[in-house]
Amino acid sequence: MRSILLSGFVVTALCAMGAETEPVVPWSVKLVGIDGREITLETFKGKVLLIVNVASRCGFTPQYEALEQIYRKYRDRGFVVLGFPCNQFGNQEPGTNEEIKDFCTSKYGVSFPLFSKIEVNGPNRHPLYQWLAGPQSPVAGDIKWNFTKFLVGRNGRILRRFESRVRPDSEEVLKAVEDALAVK
Repeated sequence: MRSILLSGFVVTALCAMGAETEPVVPWSVKLVGIDGREITLETFKGKVLLIVNVASRCGFTPQYEALEQIYRKYRDRGFVVLGFPCNQFGNQEPGTNEEIKDFCTSKYGVSFPLFSKIEVNGPNRHPLYQWLAGPQSPVAGDIKWNFTKFLVGRNGRILRRFESRVRPDSEEVLKAVEDALAVK
């Protein structure tokens, strides 16, 4: 076993036959909901997660509709979309948490969990995104734009990364979600 440090959180990675595997999700990472309530990732343990950095004034903003559709389609099977507003790309998420929540619910009927604004790149990168895109990730690399999507299995392993142009309701994403849900 080997431990790595992600912005103050220690994550243990298991070694199998001498080869290291990627770290599982750091369940103790603290999140702040769009309404200001603090929770940890452990709230979603055992579920298939689609983690997305979102923005209200982006060319990809209409993806909110597809994200909500797949959330509703699969939520009863243990699937959750987690939306993390981010203002790092073209100042496309300048609003307050209240404004973001109002926009998402009134324009797109969003019912999946939304969180307070975070940074997904740079020195203030949120610990969740250090795990998703940092050097230890199997899909490492800076986030290029809004609506980058990460699929995480029930076991806490990062399964896939989908860039902004890949729609949440594309055949590629839906197949990956269904495959992940099939694993108990």
